[in-house]
Amino acid sequence: MLTATAQRGHPTATQDTAQRWWRDAVIYQVYVRSFRDTTGNGTGDLAGVRSGLPYLKKLGVDGMWLSPFFPSPQHDHGYDVADYRDVDPVYGDLNEFDRLVADAHQLGLKVLLDIVPNHCSSEHPWFRAALEEAPGGPSRSLFHFADGRGEGGELPPNNWRAMFGGPAWSRITEADGTPGQWYLHMFTPEQPDLNWRNPEVAADFDKVLRFWLDRGVDGFRIDVAAGLYKHPELPDSPDPSADERTRDSVNPLAWNQPEVHQVWRDWRALCEAYTAADGRDRLLVGEVSVRTPGEQAAYVRADELHQAFFFHLLTARWDVDVFRTVISEALTDIAGTGSTVTWVLNNHDQVRTVTRYAGEPGTPEGGLGPDRARAAALLMLALPGAAYVYQGEELGLPEVTDLPDEVLTDPIFHRTGSRQHIRDGCRVPLPWSGDTAPFGFTTGTEGEPWLPQPAGFAGHTMDRAVADTGSFWHLYREALQLRRGLPQLGEGTLRWLESPPQVLAFVRGDGLVCAINFGTEAVPAPVPGVPLLASGACPAGTLPGSTAAWWMDPMQQPVQPVQP
Repeated sequence: MLTATAQRGHPTATQDTAQRWWRDAVIYQVYVRSFRDTTGNGTGDLAGVRSGLPYLKKLGVDGMWLSPFFPSPQHDHGYDVADYRDVDPVYGDLNEFDRLVADAHQLGLKVLLDIVPNHCSSEHPWFRAALEEAPGGPSRSLFHFADGRGEGGELPPNNWRAMFGGPAWSRITEADGTPGQWYLHMFTPEQPDLNWRNPEVAADFDKVLRFWLDRGVDGFRIDVAAGLYKHPELPDSPDPSADERTRDSVNPLAWNQPEVHQVWRDWRALCEAYTAADGRDRLLVGEVSVRTPGEQAAYVRADELHQAFFFHLLTARWDVDVFRTVISEALTDIAGTGSTVTWVLNNHDQVRTVTRYAGEPGTPEGGLGPDRARAAALLMLALPGAAYVYQGEELGLPEVTDLPDEVLTDPIFHRTGSRQHIRDGCRVPLPWSGDTAPFGFTTGTEGEPWLPQPAGFAGHTMDRAVADTGSFWHLYREALQLRRGLPQLGEGTLRWLESPPQVLAFVRGDGLVCAINFGTEAVPAPVPGVPLLASGACPAGTLPGSTAAWWMDPMQQPVQPVQP
């Protein structure tokens, strides 16, 4: 018996599918400071990104998302923004950015920027002005300032905890030198949360979006998109330790407040106005960390965000039933809104897939990790909708787990004293060429990469990967070529197939079959013959363990879309 799940909301005959490029796009996430350095200071820059554009074009992605490069004191590597309408000198300048956009568009690549609207830097002019004002001043109303509890206001206003450890409140010293009010920061003290109940905040971000849209960007990735609004009374949380335990947005008083949806309606309307002027869709894709796919679906309604990252696939453990459940929920809840699912397996905040999927703890390059990571990539690129690939995943890079304490820069480590959940290991600069560090990452002879690269990166350089037809890189490239060449892939329909207990199999369109074996023993393939593409050695008629493959099966009937 076959069960049917379908992708809804396809473009109609009157819609310009070129305009709706985002619905099945594959976007490459560029973590700018770790991509490529052209100045020799050990930190990647915009010119380095521009030099890598031919590489991205050859890989076959549709565009790139750039991590924040705005002026910042770098307490959280750019996610603490001091000026939303400029470029930090460590990364270049506005002229270099304009050249990057022009060159990317010349190659047919889209450019997305990372916007951080939930919080800014403690060095932002607004916050500096707030510190100089007396309580109740207009600049303080741009943030969440409140009197403390206790006889002398020595206790925080509530019991909320910060995502990166410790209380979510810090007390200031007033201009006259006396202990003063407290301000809210859901991440670090250097990242005060903005008060979106003040209309000046929304008005300024409207100017920010227009500034970058006028410079030609194709859209925005929105940081902490379920945040922004806090409960107006700032009451105590029923479970204040939950944020620290999970590093997810779980405080219902600080996240997922209903008022946030009007922000996305306003931003969508602004993007639609630009689209109406020139016919080019501008994309809004949100980092929406909520509990269920149903909650996420509320953010991608027709007049809100175009898409939101589907993190449930990223966090799914290596289990056939878990994967099938999260994929089915996404196709039911999210695609049911008319959007398409935005699949991700990794990003700059997560342990790399090679290590995350490893069978044995402490062996990041051993065990089953590489095979499973290759299979998961092939699965993701076969699913209906869009996909994002974090830089270095196409090289099979492992997490760097042995960075010395003294080089760690993640504020999570410095606020908690624990290496658990730190993110430096997935942010180590990319290896481009050569057999020793810095592996072509930096052009300088004096500056060391901002994080040290392990000797094992020699086996993962881009030059080596491109030359080795059996590499991760070639798997990604061939999958992306097929994805663009086969009408069954990208946006479209999916139907589950009956399969052995450890196998997940489905049909796309009129006969493209994808199957992935979550077990370790080979099973009969769902389709006879040699596959179009496989994540590992896959003889005709067999699907080995920890392997995914694609076949064309003319015996499969076309999938009938389910009408919304």
